[in-house]
Amino acid sequence: MSALLEVSDLRTVFATGSGELAAVDGVSLSLERGQTLGVVGESGCGKSMLSLSLMGLVPVPGRIASGSIRLEGRELVGMPYREMRRLRGRRIAMIFQEPMTSLNPVYTVGYQIIEAMKAHERGASDAELKRRAIAALERVQIPAAAQRFHDYPHQMSGGMRQRVMIAMALAGNPDILIADEPTTALDVTVQAQVLDLLRDIQADTGMAILLITHDLGVVAGMANRIVVMYAGRVVEAAPVHTLFHDPQHPYTLGLLGSMPRIEERRERLLAIDGTLPPPDAMPTGCRFAPRCVFASAACEQIDPDLRELEPGHGAACIHAPVELAPHVRAGEEVS
Repeated sequence: MSALLEVSDLRTVFATGSGELAAVDGVSLSLERGQTLGVVGESGCGKSMLSLSLMGLVPVPGRIASGSIRLEGRELVGMPYREMRRLRGRRIAMIFQEPMTSLNPVYTVGYQIIEAMKAHERGASDAELKRRAIAALERVQIPAAAQRFHDYPHQMSGGMRQRVMIAMALAGNPDILIADEPTTALDVTVQAQVLDLLRDIQADTGMAILLITHDLGVVAGMANRIVVMYAGRVVEAAPVHTLFHDPQHPYTLGLLGSMPRIEERRERLLAIDGTLPPPDAMPTGCRFAPRCVFASAACEQIDPDLRELEPGHGAACIHAPVELAPHVRAGEEVS
């Protein structure tokens, strides 16, 4: 049985004065119906550009240079604009990081939900659309939905605005929901409520979720599988339990070491030295080598592909499997 979404060797580039630079460089992943796939990595690693590529929304002067995006076997790369527009919202929808910049401040939230509904169907009366818009607000657990239907975005809290964005994204009953940093701007309590809401809706509808975040704590409680990105590439992919208990790429080890854990008392968290390389100054060989505690001379020459270490678990590192993983996870120095 084929996956709901299959991405193969996707490469998204931007034209610059010094040539084309890759923001997404050879990414492959798959997403099953009803599954949540977490895509993690630090800011600038290509996560959001991956999501925009999947939606056919790469901003100019960017373009998908090569690769494949298949939705139940149907190729999306190169699809005519009108066809892709019909798929957005109906088959694949997206909620963005900051709802205040995604919602129009001059229209009520009810009006905006109705407009999203109209984009996917024709023929419903105004009264029916209003009833369904209020029901959509109730579905995302907004209290007094009939009254809040008339509110403007600025009259709502950040958590409520995010719920409105979810309601709009679900207006077309999509098969896939892409959530790009959906809880970054929210406090911890509201963050938990929004994630619980997404879990409940997924259980009710069977939709798949592509969850893009830099927060490993979020994917730990949401995802079935995790893809780790660095400098536009996938460096590790594994089931969530495997990745947290047996990470095999040094970058993943560093991310986990920098995450505070209640069960482990540390004097200090592990930090990854250095910064993400810019697209116009990628190092030769492994892109993570300049920041890697395991780097050898070979790492400066070889740019490794993702290699399967065991079924379902792959890492793009010539040193994997990494024997010193437990020491790094404990935050100890590596000699």
